[in-house]
Amino acid sequence: MSGVPVTRAFFERDPLTCARDLLGCELVWRETSGIIVETEAYAEYGDEACHTFLRHAVRTFIRDRPAGSIYIYLNYGVHWLLNFLVKGESFRGFVLIRALEPRAGIKLMFERRAVQKMTYLCSGPGKLTQAMGITAKWNGADFFAIPGANLSPWKQPPAVIASQRIGITKSAELEWRYFVGNSPFVSGRKGKTRPRKN
Repeated sequence: MSGVPVTRAFFERDPLTCARDLLGCELVWRETSGIIVETEAYAEYGDEACHTFLRHAVRTFIRDRPAGSIYIYLNYGVHWLLNFLVKGESFRGFVLIRALEPRAGIKLMFERRAVQKMTYLCSGPGKLTQAMGITAKWNGADFFAIPGANLSPWKQPPAVIASQRIGITKSAELEWRYFVGNSPFVSGRKGKTRPRKN
């Protein structure tokens, strides 16, 4: 059984800590849920891969909304990507949810994704939003005010790995991608990795 639901204080820390600690948490979204097995952190300042680098509106988003708000954007004109707003005292940004291990609503996920294998359901940031029915409708919403949504600790991952983020060319040297090393549900490559720094 999952633990006590996460509160807003969880997101009132720096993005790197949040990205690591989200691994092993269960994300519930209405009829569906999954264990988070892969995340990426993005920083408001000094991170050219973050939307804040060129988009003033995103900096305003961070300023005006509480930690734990949902930031959803369309990637390559096709996939909605789910991010949590993280607001530490001196380090703010986002955590992208990259992959889940499906737990509930699996039949519905298969219907939405039209794939044959369980490992294909949520093994990517665009795949998991499709599987869970997450769209731009929720962009800017306070996660803690969304009916049927919650986040709670499930289990401590046995092996957390850090690597460079996927699919970016700017600030690509930053090892701000975190994933459960032995999970078959992660989205991408496992090379060029290092053990987690506690």
